[in-house]
Amino acid sequence: MQHFRDERRLATIEELVALADEVGIPLSHLAMAFTLAHPGVTSAIIGPRTMEQLESTLAGAEIALSDEVLDRIDAIVPPGESIGAMDMVYRGPEVGNAALRRRPVSERMAR
Repeated sequence: MQHFRDERRLATIEELVALADEVGIPLSHLAMAFTLAHPGVTSAIIGPRTMEQLESTLAGAEIALSDEVLDRIDAIVPPGESIGAMDMVYRGPEVGNAALRRRPVSERMAR
């Protein structure tokens, strides 16, 4: 359970929460919109326990993040980095090329 006390991970989450607040959306919306903007992600596993959680998370599918916000997320968690428990991640070509990490703006929302 050490990974739940990792200061780097906690600081990262705090930065993402602050960014979501600045953008004016809940963190769950930021996460869903980020997922939809990334062409390498084919699906999002959301795992809600309540209808309220489901509706809140799905509302994030209506948001298209700007390149500025995506750049700020990349600055908080650089491409290819992981704040996951095991810190093991595949580093594909999208790590060095933002064009491979983002769908065109017109394709960043669920339809």
